[in-house]
Amino acid sequence: MTSTLTPPASVATVLRRPMRVRLLALGGGAVLLVLLCASSVAFGAADVTLNDIIGALSGQSDTLAQAAVVKRMPRTVLAILVGAALAISGTGMQAVTRNPVADPGILGVTSGAALAVVCGIAFAGVTDPTVSIVLAVIGAALAAAFVYTVGSLGRGGATPLKLALAGAATTAALTSLVSAILLPRVDILQSVQSWQIGGVGGATWHRIAILTPVLVIGALICVASSRGMNSLALGDDLATGLGVHVARTRLMTTVGAVILAGAATAIAGPIAFVGLVVPHVCRMLVGTDHRWLVPFAGLAGACLLLAGDVLGRVIARPDEIQVGVVTAVIGAPFFIWIVRRQKVREL
Repeated sequence: MTSTLTPPASVATVLRRPMRVRLLALGGGAVLLVLLCASSVAFGAADVTLNDIIGALSGQSDTLAQAAVVKRMPRTVLAILVGAALAISGTGMQAVTRNPVADPGILGVTSGAALAVVCGIAFAGVTDPTVSIVLAVIGAALAAAFVYTVGSLGRGGATPLKLALAGAATTAALTSLVSAILLPRVDILQSVQSWQIGGVGGATWHRIAILTPVLVIGALICVASSRGMNSLALGDDLATGLGVHVARTRLMTTVGAVILAGAATAIAGPIAFVGLVVPHVCRMLVGTDHRWLVPFAGLAGACLLLAGDVLGRVIARPDEIQVGVVTAVIGAPFFIWIVRRQKVREL
Protein backbone atom coordinates (compact mmCIF):
# COMPACT_ATOMS: atom_id res chain seq x y z
CA MET A 1 0.00 0.00 0.00
CA THR A 2 1.46 3.36 -1.01
CA SER A 3 0.35 6.92 -0.78
CA THR A 4 0.65 9.35 -3.64
CA LEU A 5 0.35 13.08 -3.60
CA THR A 6 -0.40 14.69 -6.93
CA PRO A 7 0.02 18.47 -7.18
CA PRO A 8 -2.50 20.40 -9.26
CA ALA A 9 -1.57 20.83 -12.90
CA SER A 10 -1.53 24.63 -12.55
CA VAL A 11 1.02 24.42 -9.75
CA ALA A 12 3.16 21.93 -11.66
CA THR A 13 3.27 24.38 -14.56
CA VAL A 14 4.28 27.27 -12.34
CA LEU A 15 7.14 25.28 -10.83
CA ARG A 16 9.09 25.24 -14.11
CA ARG A 17 11.10 28.45 -13.86
CA PRO A 18 13.89 29.77 -16.13
CA MET A 19 17.20 31.00 -14.71
CA ARG A 20 16.34 34.70 -15.03
CA VAL A 21 13.19 34.22 -12.95
CA ARG A 22 15.19 32.44 -10.25
CA LEU A 23 17.79 35.21 -10.16
CA LEU A 24 15.05 37.83 -10.04
CA ALA A 25 13.38 36.01 -7.15
CA LEU A 26 16.66 35.81 -5.23
CA GLY A 27 17.37 39.50 -5.84
CA GLY A 28 13.86 40.47 -4.80
CA GLY A 29 14.13 38.35 -1.68
CA ALA A 30 17.44 39.98 -0.74
CA VAL A 31 15.97 43.47 -1.16
CA LEU A 32 12.92 42.49 0.88
CA LEU A 33 15.15 41.15 3.65
CA VAL A 34 17.07 44.45 3.83
CA LEU A 35 13.80 46.41 4.04
CA LEU A 36 12.48 44.11 6.76
CA CYS A 37 15.71 44.47 8.74
CA ALA A 38 15.29 48.24 8.63
CA SER A 39 11.65 47.89 9.69
CA SER A 40 12.61 45.54 12.51
CA VAL A 41 14.95 48.06 14.12
CA ALA A 42 12.66 51.01 13.36
CA PHE A 43 9.28 49.82 14.63
CA GLY A 44 8.27 48.84 18.14
CA ALA A 45 6.79 50.41 21.25
CA ALA A 46 8.58 53.61 20.21
CA ASP A 47 9.36 54.44 16.59
CA VAL A 48 12.82 55.72 15.66
CA THR A 49 14.17 57.84 12.85
CA LEU A 50 16.81 57.10 10.25
CA ASN A 51 19.29 59.28 12.14
CA ASP A 52 18.69 57.21 15.27
CA ILE A 53 19.38 54.01 13.34
CA ILE A 54 22.57 55.41 11.83
CA GLY A 55 23.71 56.66 15.22
CA ALA A 56 23.03 53.31 16.87
CA LEU A 57 24.87 51.43 14.12
CA SER A 58 27.88 53.69 14.68
CA GLY A 59 27.95 52.73 18.35
CA GLN A 60 25.95 55.56 19.93
CA SER A 61 23.24 54.89 22.53
CA ASP A 62 22.81 58.33 24.11
CA THR A 63 19.09 58.75 23.43
CA LEU A 64 16.17 56.45 24.20
CA ALA A 65 15.58 55.93 20.47
CA GLN A 66 19.18 54.90 19.86
CA ALA A 67 19.06 52.57 22.87
CA ALA A 68 15.90 51.01 21.42
CA VAL A 69 17.68 50.37 18.12
CA VAL A 70 20.62 48.76 19.91
CA LYS A 71 18.21 46.48 21.78
CA ARG A 72 16.35 45.51 18.61
CA MET A 73 19.45 44.58 16.61
CA PRO A 74 20.05 41.14 18.20
CA ARG A 75 16.31 40.47 17.93
CA THR A 76 16.49 41.15 14.20
CA VAL A 77 19.50 38.86 13.70
CA LEU A 78 17.89 36.06 15.73
CA ALA A 79 14.71 36.29 13.66
CA ILE A 80 16.78 35.92 10.48
CA LEU A 81 18.66 32.89 11.83
CA VAL A 82 15.60 31.10 13.24
CA GLY A 83 13.41 31.79 10.20
CA ALA A 84 16.07 30.51 7.80
CA ALA A 85 16.73 27.44 9.96
CA LEU A 86 13.07 26.42 10.21
CA ALA A 87 12.46 26.96 6.49
CA ILE A 88 15.48 24.90 5.42
CA SER A 89 14.53 22.21 7.94
CA GLY A 90 11.01 22.02 6.52
CA THR A 91 12.37 21.83 2.97
CA GLY A 92 14.60 18.92 3.92
CA MET A 93 11.83 17.06 5.72
CA GLN A 94 9.46 17.44 2.78
CA ALA A 95 12.16 16.06 0.46
CA VAL A 96 12.98 13.10 2.69
CA THR A 97 9.36 12.07 3.30
CA ARG A 98 8.00 13.19 -0.09
CA ASN A 99 5.20 14.68 1.95
CA PRO A 100 3.88 18.19 1.14
CA VAL A 101 2.63 18.69 4.71
CA ALA A 102 5.91 17.69 6.38
CA ASP A 103 7.16 20.30 8.82
CA PRO A 104 9.20 20.22 12.05
CA GLY A 105 6.06 21.07 13.99
CA ILE A 106 3.69 18.68 12.25
CA LEU A 107 6.14 15.75 12.40
CA GLY A 108 6.69 16.21 16.14
CA VAL A 109 10.32 17.34 15.87
CA THR A 110 9.85 20.73 17.57
CA SER A 111 7.66 19.10 20.25
CA GLY A 112 10.46 16.63 21.00
CA ALA A 113 12.95 19.49 21.25
CA ALA A 114 10.59 21.45 23.51
CA LEU A 115 10.05 18.48 25.82
CA ALA A 116 13.80 17.92 26.17
CA VAL A 117 14.42 21.58 27.02
CA VAL A 118 11.56 21.66 29.54
CA CYS A 119 12.85 18.48 31.20
CA GLY A 120 16.29 20.04 31.45
CA ILE A 121 14.92 23.19 33.05
CA ALA A 122 12.50 21.43 35.41
CA PHE A 123 14.66 18.53 36.58
CA ALA A 124 18.23 19.79 36.19
CA GLY A 125 17.88 23.56 36.42
CA VAL A 126 19.43 24.07 33.00
CA THR A 127 19.92 27.74 32.08
CA ASP A 128 22.98 27.53 29.82
CA PRO A 129 21.88 28.02 26.17
CA THR A 130 24.58 25.61 24.98
CA VAL A 131 23.17 22.80 27.10
CA SER A 132 19.65 23.73 26.00
CA ILE A 133 20.65 23.43 22.35
CA VAL A 134 22.24 20.02 22.92
CA LEU A 135 19.15 18.78 24.75
CA ALA A 136 16.85 20.17 22.07
CA VAL A 137 18.75 18.50 19.22
CA ILE A 138 18.71 15.18 21.08
CA GLY A 139 14.98 15.51 21.80
CA ALA A 140 14.26 16.45 18.18
CA ALA A 141 16.26 13.46 16.90
CA LEU A 142 14.48 11.02 19.21
CA ALA A 143 11.08 12.40 18.22
CA ALA A 144 11.95 12.16 14.50
CA ALA A 145 13.13 8.57 14.91
CA PHE A 146 9.97 7.65 16.85
CA VAL A 147 7.65 9.21 14.28
CA TYR A 148 9.44 7.47 11.40
CA THR A 149 9.32 4.13 13.23
CA VAL A 150 5.61 4.42 13.96
CA GLY A 151 4.90 5.65 10.42
CA SER A 152 6.79 2.66 8.98
CA LEU A 153 4.64 0.05 10.72
CA GLY A 154 2.22 -1.99 8.64
CA ARG A 155 2.00 -2.59 4.93
CA GLY A 156 3.54 -0.04 2.61
CA GLY A 157 6.15 1.26 5.03
CA ALA A 158 6.52 4.95 5.81
CA THR A 159 3.94 6.55 3.53
CA PRO A 160 3.41 10.34 3.63
CA LEU A 161 -0.06 10.00 5.14
CA LYS A 162 1.08 7.60 7.88
CA LEU A 163 4.01 9.86 8.77
CA ALA A 164 1.72 12.87 9.04
CA LEU A 165 -0.71 10.98 11.29
CA ALA A 166 2.13 9.62 13.44
CA GLY A 167 3.61 13.10 13.72
CA ALA A 168 0.30 14.64 14.74
CA ALA A 169 -0.27 12.00 17.41
CA THR A 170 3.31 12.36 18.70
CA THR A 171 3.01 16.14 18.84
CA ALA A 172 -0.20 15.90 20.88
CA ALA A 173 1.37 13.39 23.29
CA LEU A 174 4.60 15.36 23.79
CA THR A 175 2.73 18.64 24.25
CA SER A 176 0.62 16.99 26.95
CA LEU A 177 3.78 15.75 28.67
CA VAL A 178 5.20 19.28 28.67
CA SER A 179 2.03 20.59 30.30
CA ALA A 180 2.09 17.80 32.88
CA ILE A 181 5.67 18.68 33.81
CA LEU A 182 5.06 22.43 34.02
CA LEU A 183 1.75 22.58 35.89
CA PRO A 184 3.17 21.63 39.33
CA ARG A 185 6.23 23.86 38.83
CA VAL A 186 4.94 27.34 39.57
CA ASP A 187 8.51 28.61 39.92
CA ILE A 188 9.32 28.09 36.23
CA LEU A 189 5.84 28.04 34.71
CA GLN A 190 5.62 31.67 33.67
CA SER A 191 9.05 31.93 32.05
CA VAL A 192 8.74 28.62 30.21
CA GLN A 193 5.21 29.38 29.02
CA SER A 194 6.46 32.58 27.41
CA TRP A 195 9.20 30.59 25.64
CA GLN A 196 6.65 27.93 24.59
CA ILE A 197 4.66 30.46 22.58
CA GLY A 198 7.67 31.03 20.36
CA GLY A 199 9.39 34.38 19.91
CA VAL A 200 12.64 36.27 19.46
CA GLY A 201 12.12 38.95 22.09
CA GLY A 202 14.72 37.48 24.43
CA ALA A 203 17.54 37.69 21.89
CA THR A 204 21.06 38.48 23.09
CA TRP A 205 24.37 38.53 21.25
CA HIS A 206 25.61 35.77 23.56
CA ARG A 207 22.79 33.44 22.56
CA ILE A 208 23.26 34.29 18.90
CA ALA A 209 26.99 33.56 19.10
CA ILE A 210 26.24 30.10 20.52
CA LEU A 211 23.40 29.36 18.10
CA THR A 212 25.01 30.50 14.84
CA PRO A 213 27.71 27.78 14.46
CA VAL A 214 25.14 25.05 15.10
CA LEU A 215 22.77 26.44 12.49
CA VAL A 216 25.60 26.85 9.99
CA ILE A 217 26.50 23.17 10.40
CA GLY A 218 22.88 22.09 9.90
CA ALA A 219 22.43 24.35 6.87
CA LEU A 220 25.67 23.14 5.23
CA ILE A 221 24.55 19.54 5.65
CA CYS A 222 21.27 20.31 3.91
CA VAL A 223 22.97 22.26 1.12
CA ALA A 224 25.43 19.40 0.58
CA SER A 225 22.49 16.99 0.36
CA SER A 226 20.46 19.15 -2.06
CA ARG A 227 21.45 17.19 -5.17
CA GLY A 228 20.45 13.97 -3.44
CA MET A 229 17.11 15.52 -2.49
CA ASN A 230 16.36 15.97 -6.20
CA SER A 231 16.94 12.25 -6.72
CA LEU A 232 14.73 11.28 -3.77
CA ALA A 233 11.81 13.01 -5.48
CA LEU A 234 12.06 10.44 -8.30
CA GLY A 235 11.53 7.52 -5.93
CA ASP A 236 13.99 5.20 -4.22
CA ASP A 237 14.35 2.71 -7.09
CA LEU A 238 15.07 5.31 -9.75
CA ALA A 239 17.38 7.25 -7.43
CA THR A 240 19.36 4.08 -6.74
CA GLY A 241 19.56 3.44 -10.46
CA LEU A 242 21.07 6.90 -10.91
CA GLY A 243 23.82 6.01 -8.45
CA VAL A 244 22.45 7.82 -5.40
CA HIS A 245 22.93 6.20 -2.00
CA VAL A 246 19.34 6.66 -0.90
CA ALA A 247 19.72 5.67 2.76
CA ARG A 248 22.76 7.89 3.26
CA THR A 249 21.12 10.85 1.52
CA ARG A 250 17.97 10.47 3.57
CA LEU A 251 19.96 10.16 6.80
CA MET A 252 22.18 13.17 6.12
CA THR A 253 19.24 15.37 5.14
CA THR A 254 17.34 14.31 8.25
CA VAL A 255 20.35 15.03 10.46
CA GLY A 256 20.69 18.53 9.01
CA ALA A 257 16.97 19.22 9.34
CA VAL A 258 16.86 17.95 12.94
CA ILE A 259 19.88 20.05 13.96
CA LEU A 260 18.29 23.18 12.47
CA ALA A 261 14.86 22.62 14.02
CA GLY A 262 16.19 21.55 17.41
CA ALA A 263 18.68 24.40 17.83
CA ALA A 264 16.18 27.03 16.66
CA THR A 265 13.55 25.69 19.06
CA ALA A 266 15.98 25.73 21.99
CA ILE A 267 16.55 29.49 21.65
CA ALA A 268 13.29 30.82 20.19
CA GLY A 269 10.74 28.24 21.30
CA PRO A 270 8.53 26.03 19.12
CA ILE A 271 7.52 28.28 16.20
CA ALA A 272 5.08 26.50 13.89
CA PHE A 273 4.31 26.55 10.17
CA VAL A 274 7.43 28.36 8.89
CA GLY A 275 8.86 25.07 7.63
CA LEU A 276 5.52 24.23 6.02
CA VAL A 277 4.60 27.50 4.30
CA VAL A 278 7.97 28.65 2.97
CA PRO A 279 9.00 25.61 0.84
CA HIS A 280 5.68 25.65 -1.03
CA VAL A 281 5.94 29.34 -1.85
CA CYS A 282 9.57 28.95 -2.88
CA ARG A 283 8.79 26.08 -5.26
CA MET A 284 6.38 28.37 -7.08
CA LEU A 285 9.11 30.99 -7.45
CA VAL A 286 12.34 29.06 -8.15
CA GLY A 287 11.12 25.56 -9.02
CA THR A 288 11.77 22.18 -7.48
CA ASP A 289 15.56 21.96 -7.90
CA HIS A 290 16.77 21.76 -4.30
CA ARG A 291 20.11 23.29 -5.20
CA TRP A 292 18.14 26.51 -5.63
CA LEU A 293 15.26 25.70 -3.33
CA VAL A 294 17.27 25.16 -0.12
CA PRO A 295 19.13 28.52 -0.08
CA PHE A 296 16.07 30.42 -1.33
CA ALA A 297 13.95 28.81 1.39
CA GLY A 298 16.44 30.09 3.97
CA LEU A 299 16.13 33.61 2.56
CA ALA A 300 12.34 33.44 2.42
CA GLY A 301 12.10 31.95 5.91
CA ALA A 302 14.15 34.81 7.32
CA CYS A 303 11.83 37.29 5.58
CA LEU A 304 8.70 35.57 6.89
CA LEU A 305 9.81 35.48 10.52
CA LEU A 306 11.09 39.05 10.41
CA ALA A 307 7.80 40.22 8.89
CA GLY A 308 5.81 38.30 11.51
CA ASP A 309 7.87 39.76 14.33
CA VAL A 310 7.47 43.33 13.05
CA LEU A 311 3.74 42.79 12.50
CA GLY A 312 3.30 41.46 16.03
CA ARG A 313 4.99 44.56 17.44
CA VAL A 314 3.07 47.05 15.29
CA ILE A 315 -0.52 45.81 15.66
CA ALA A 316 -0.36 45.45 19.46
CA ARG A 317 1.62 48.56 20.44
CA PRO A 318 2.76 49.36 23.09
CA ASP A 319 2.61 45.61 23.82
CA GLU A 320 3.51 42.92 21.31
CA ILE A 321 2.24 39.63 19.94
CA GLN A 322 4.80 36.84 19.90
CA VAL A 323 5.89 35.82 16.41
CA GLY A 324 4.85 32.22 17.14
CA VAL A 325 1.23 33.40 17.32
CA VAL A 326 1.57 35.39 14.08
CA THR A 327 3.04 32.47 12.13
CA ALA A 328 0.27 30.19 13.42
CA VAL A 329 -2.38 32.63 12.19
CA ILE A 330 -0.69 32.77 8.79
CA GLY A 331 0.17 29.09 8.56
CA ALA A 332 -3.10 27.47 9.65
CA PRO A 333 -5.15 28.67 6.62
CA PHE A 334 -2.23 27.78 4.34
CA PHE A 335 -2.13 24.27 5.80
CA ILE A 336 -5.86 23.85 5.12
CA TRP A 337 -5.31 25.06 1.55
CA ILE A 338 -2.55 22.50 0.99
CA VAL A 339 -4.68 19.67 2.33
CA ARG A 340 -7.60 20.67 0.12
CA ARG A 341 -5.47 21.04 -3.01
CA GLN A 342 -3.45 17.87 -2.66
CA LYS A 343 -5.01 14.62 -3.79
CA VAL A 344 -4.07 12.12 -1.12
CA ARG A 345 -4.97 8.54 -2.05
CA GLU A 346 -4.38 5.17 -0.48
CA LEU A 347 -3.91 2.56 -3.18
